[in-house]
Amino acid sequence: MIKRILFFLVVLQVNDFHSQNMAENSESSFLSILKAQLKAGASGEKSETDYPAYQFTLKDLEATESIISKELEDNGYKKPNKEAFSSIINKVFNRIIDPRSESKYLHINFEDKCSKDFKLFKNLNSIDVNPYSTYVFKNELFISNLYSIPEILDYTKDSKLFQYEREAENKNHVAGVKIYYWKDITDLKEQRKKSIKTLIARNQYLFNNNKVQYKWLILNDQNFMASLVKTFGYAGDTDLLKWVIERTKFNKNNPQDYGKLFWIKQCDGSLKLHANTFKVLQKLYLPTDPSENRFILDHIKDYLEYLADFNNKETGVSKEDKVKILANIVYFAEQYKYDKRFVSGYGDNSKMMGRLRFFLDQEEINLLQKNNYFNLPKFKEWWDNADYDEYFVEECEYNGTCGPDNQPMKITEWRKQHPQK
Repeated sequence: MIKRILFFLVVLQVNDFHSQNMAENSESSFLSILKAQLKAGASGEKSETDYPAYQFTLKDLEATESIISKELEDNGYKKPNKEAFSSIINKVFNRIIDPRSESKYLHINFEDKCSKDFKLFKNLNSIDVNPYSTYVFKNELFISNLYSIPEILDYTKDSKLFQYEREAENKNHVAGVKIYYWKDITDLKEQRKKSIKTLIARNQYLFNNNKVQYKWLILNDQNFMASLVKTFGYAGDTDLLKWVIERTKFNKNNPQDYGKLFWIKQCDGSLKLHANTFKVLQKLYLPTDPSENRFILDHIKDYLEYLADFNNKETGVSKEDKVKILANIVYFAEQYKYDKRFVSGYGDNSKMMGRLRFFLDQEEINLLQKNNYFNLPKFKEWWDNADYDEYFVEECEYNGTCGPDNQPMKITEWRKQHPQK
């Protein structure tokens, strides 16, 4: 029975021109990995803390390759050609697949996106110091997390393997360590089903442009989907970007998170602005919108105040980059001052450009002018027109002197004292 299972899972994936000896070696390697994982157990506990019951090696990743490939094929995954696959990996994860490299895998580290180190990390639900990771299988043209074989293959269908695990449990005794075996995980079948479904959905979404799988992922794999935008800066899918934008609000306890909608620092140190974010925001921010989208400019204002305060230093962001980010965000928001659909026909009253004028110091203003206002049409016109707004926000919001007995000057009165140049 073991022979038949392994032949199905391993030999089927071996190219026809491979020798029978090579197939048998693959089968033997697969079986040894599976037995080692069954013997070690699913997890361990020592002194009420997690205990590493098993040390993963490259052979563990290799052992899952044929299983995953077959599951994907059986569920309708269409492998792209190598050029298309490499292009998507580069577009989404900003990683280059070097055709001259002999390595079969790439490690995508979600906590250090620029790292090219290859390390093996399981994504566990328990508290874990390991970074969330996924792996690019360059030869088989798919991505997958690192799985133990029992997480994606029902080994209990073979009585000999099931018996092997029971015997290993009886023999395996480590002082002070509690081992939890795969057979004792009550929801292992459900976990396996979810793992396989996630594999299929991710690959069909990314490489087959499957919109049905996209809908499943945003309901069931939200962290992964949000990370595509916020961690890796992927803004090529308008539907995904819209979904992330609508879920992201400015939070003073994590202000950097809101900025991930607009920009990302690339691995070469350069700044990348997400032009598509502004296009999506323009469609979302509408007059008389009763949804949460009506607060978009409020969130932008809060982020502007955070980023403009240089005491809140973003790691690795130069002063020029900061001004560029602020200029683009404010430029988007300021258009609504001149949009008669808002605020009873008088335009939006958030005074974004006036706020920018208030926050920027002279060095930053010089950078703005040196870069020709970053070639944003109408920016200089709107900047010059916002001098009264600068006065208003300084007088009434940041200095806090406005009140019933101290009203700010009306613009007509103020303009007499400050004629436009």
